[in-house]
Amino acid sequence: MTGPFSIRVSIHQAGMRLDALLAQALDGCSRAHAAMLIRQGRVRVDGRACTKAAQRLSPGTSVSGVIPPPEPVAAVPEAIPLSVLHEDAHVIVIDKPPGLVIHPAPGHPAGTLVNALLHHCPDMGGIGGELRPGIVHRLDKDTSGVLVVAKNDMAMQDLGRQFKQRTVEKTYLGLVWGRPAADAGRIDLAIGRHPVERKQMSTRAPRARSAETHWLVRESLPAATLLTFVIKTGRTHQIRVHSAAMGHPILGDKVYGRPPASGALPPGLRDLPRAIPRQMLHAWRLAFDHPASGTRLQLEAPLPADMAALLAQLRAGLSSPER
Repeated sequence: MTGPFSIRVSIHQAGMRLDALLAQALDGCSRAHAAMLIRQGRVRVDGRACTKAAQRLSPGTSVSGVIPPPEPVAAVPEAIPLSVLHEDAHVIVIDKPPGLVIHPAPGHPAGTLVNALLHHCPDMGGIGGELRPGIVHRLDKDTSGVLVVAKNDMAMQDLGRQFKQRTVEKTYLGLVWGRPAADAGRIDLAIGRHPVERKQMSTRAPRARSAETHWLVRESLPAATLLTFVIKTGRTHQIRVHSAAMGHPILGDKVYGRPPASGALPPGLRDLPRAIPRQMLHAWRLAFDHPASGTRLQLEAPLPADMAALLAQLRAGLSSPER
């Protein structure tokens, strides 16, 4: 919501923090957004400006103020094509192509998913006082697949809660080098920032957080295996790091894994590693509760063309597609 508001603190709300009261009483206002409004001096308690989000309230207290319209962000809307799997007033779910960066950043000031969403979603409700999409979770630039984005504060808060409570089901498909000894398994290795390479993650980091990945053999191929991954946590680069840790790195992952030596590959596949353009990891399925209706949604994204073509090459035992 935007515009003026007025709240009279009830006996049941007595003792609440000011920011918590606003988040409870105002539609689409998160606690973080409420705290920002308070810091900006936009909230009055019994007629006086209050800048303390933690102020406790008494019964009968009057709380009033004005919520301004969301402010535009620096990112510029761009007409970048999107493959939309689901869209309504609260969320949009897309099939992210490989190579698409999520956020504008140094080196990628434009041409990102955020730029595309600002153009595609004129009904964006705003997140935290800014007219921007709510990125609840992320995929690496070169990982493809299902990604859900919030359109308003309410959806952002609810989806964030679901991810935090691990009720969102995240299923990936990945091609790994070699063949695991078992048909299924579980990797429970904590992940943290690499002690030397600061842009990388590691299972041997001095400061690490728990990470759990379940995997299942989907198809055995010459020199490689197609696995289904279900991640219970969402650490940065989790599947890539865990796959490398079990000795079967993701095909095309130039950071965490090396391909087998040429002599260890079948004759028809010895030139294949040099032809793989990216890590072959795909966010195949995502299931979550809709933040407004509570209905369980499950969305799937088909394999991208480059990964489907590589599978066909592996099945044929060839380093390049048949002509």
